[in-house]
Amino acid sequence: MNDSGAYPRKVHLPEQPVAVVRERVRMDALTDFFGRAFGTVMAAAQKQGAAPAGPPFALYRGKPGETIDVEAGFPMAGNFRDADGVAGGTLPETEALEAMHTGPYDTLENTYNAVLGQMQAEGLTPGDIMWEYYLSDPETEPDPAKWQTRVIWPFA
Repeated sequence: MNDSGAYPRKVHLPEQPVAVVRERVRMDALTDFFGRAFGTVMAAAQKQGAAPAGPPFALYRGKPGETIDVEAGFPMAGNFRDADGVAGGTLPETEALEAMHTGPYDTLENTYNAVLGQMQAEGLTPGDIMWEYYLSDPETEPDPAKWQTRVIWPFA
C-alpha cells in the first residue's frame, strides 16, 4: 500500500513571515525539540500579541546525518520581533513541489523519495532546504495512520 498520500505537484509559494527556534538537533531528539520549540514560539508570540497564521512547521537545511540543522515554529501574521530565543524570519517566495503525507512521521521518508523522484523525472534540481507543515495534532488525533503532513521541497 502506498502511504505517501497525494502525488507531488508544482506550487508557487509567496514569502511567509515566521517565528522559529533554530538549532542543530540529533535526529533521535527531533520530537523533544519540536515540543520545546513550538511551546517557546507560542509563548513569545503571545507576549507580543502576535498570532500564528497557520499550522506548526519545521524547516530543514541540508541533508540529515546524525544531526540536522532545523528550525521549528509557526507562520506569523505580521512581523515578529526576535525575543526569548525565538527569531523572526521568512519562508522564501519559491517554486516547489508539494506533497501531502498521510501516516506516521517515521514514514515521511517515503513521501520525500516520491518528491525527489518527481524532481528527477522533470529535470529539476532539489533545493537545499525543505519544510513540513504538521496539519494534525497528535494530542487530538491519537491514530498516527491519520496524521497529515504537508511536505514542501523547493527546486532550482
